[in-house]
Amino acid sequence: MQTFKTDTMGGSVILRKQVNLFDCFVLIVGTVIGSGIFISPKGVLENTGTVGWALIVWAVCGVFSTLGALCYAELGSSIQKSGGDYTYIMDSAGPIFAFLRVWTSILAVRTASNAVLSITAATYLTSPLFTDCENGVPFAITRMLACTILIATTFCNSISVPLTRKVQIIFTVAKLLGLAIIILSGIVLLIQGNTSNFQNAFNVKEVDWKQLPLAFYSGLFAYSGWQYTTNITEEMINPGKIIPKSIIAAMACITFVYLTTNVAYFAALSPEEVLRSDAVAVSYGFRVLGNWWLLMPLAVALSCIGSINGGVFTASRQFYVAARDGQFPEVFSMVHIDNKTPLPAAAIILPIGSLMLVSDSVYSLINFLSFSRWVFIAMATASLPYFRWKYPDAERPFKVPLVIPVIFILMAVFMVGGSIYSAPRDVGIGIIMTLSGIPVWFICVWWENKPRKITEVFDKVTIFLQRTLYVVPPDEPTGHTFDVTDDETSSKIEES
Repeated sequence: MQTFKTDTMGGSVILRKQVNLFDCFVLIVGTVIGSGIFISPKGVLENTGTVGWALIVWAVCGVFSTLGALCYAELGSSIQKSGGDYTYIMDSAGPIFAFLRVWTSILAVRTASNAVLSITAATYLTSPLFTDCENGVPFAITRMLACTILIATTFCNSISVPLTRKVQIIFTVAKLLGLAIIILSGIVLLIQGNTSNFQNAFNVKEVDWKQLPLAFYSGLFAYSGWQYTTNITEEMINPGKIIPKSIIAAMACITFVYLTTNVAYFAALSPEEVLRSDAVAVSYGFRVLGNWWLLMPLAVALSCIGSINGGVFTASRQFYVAARDGQFPEVFSMVHIDNKTPLPAAAIILPIGSLMLVSDSVYSLINFLSFSRWVFIAMATASLPYFRWKYPDAERPFKVPLVIPVIFILMAVFMVGGSIYSAPRDVGIGIIMTLSGIPVWFICVWWENKPRKITEVFDKVTIFLQRTLYVVPPDEPTGHTFDVTDDETSSKIEES
């Protein structure tokens, strides 16, 4: 592949190490806490039947997510190469599975999630202006505002990493303040004696055990996002230390916030009212906050935007590393000469996400590929014991007991099996969408000796995009992974 290179006055063209411990903590909290805590309580309660079991599901989902995050903490601190689970699958299962991981992310998992979050944010920002409208907010208005949100977050990620970090901090603080209002007002209600909804909280007769896996799906949807932390390993100042610390602190904070927020919901709203509500936080605002209820839709919107910003920041690094490994077009592995950002990898999310806004089927895409997402997360986690066996002497700044990945993998298998049982049609469509990446991989990646005319066209397109976006290949890779020496029982860390 032919590309052009240019001298720069601003030093090396690389993604700089500038993400510190606080940035990493804020990124995890800001990415995980999106719309889920404002919407998922209905799904959890609907599939458990009682307040007590609903709270237990929220707690178990927090523990489950923390176990997975701890496994990723060991992988991220040991394999100091960006890309997250793509990198771990690449080094353990091979390029086809790694490509399919990124293929599903760019096809729907990340792009569709951003589209749904932008629609949710736009709806909550505009709904107070259309309270008298019978049909709610017009479709065109929500979609145009949603597209504007996607453009703004993509632009932010494309022009400056420091700006992206500051934006993430602002929106994370805003969403935590909104949740703090709910939690503190809920504590006041409990002190005042509003505890009737917690009586007979574990009525076993009301629990439909067959629906329990669906309750976990709703809860885990709210916790999703912790797995993206290690996508930016190469940009962390000291990943061996800050990844474990930030993950442990962030997951403890998120689990505490989610549990106390749900307790506050049930202090003000009966289970029947929660089930009738499409947005529990807004219903809570109407009941408790009076004229200040507008803070709740604003908090939901800001929470969604912050999650989009964190999603673009982390997903773009995964696409960047995949392209650097030759799994995606080379232009996506390039860095802006002046801004030192992976502009092409961040920009590709915008057109795909924007196209998804034109249809309501974007919600179905996430359901279709939830199965594949959990399969790949389980596969990445399974690489941890594999790496322990293959590279026993490799440096590991942070280690978890092997029982933790084993428990997490078994629980992930249970989730996958439950999805096959409860939604076989969605799983089937998800499998087809995932496997559709195999012929793409063989044609675009595996087939190296393409006709000269085809490679010339690719070269011209790449150079055109380089000149248009003002990007060049990075001067040097900054990450490293495991490698084997002549003695197969020993290992070392070698620059990739």
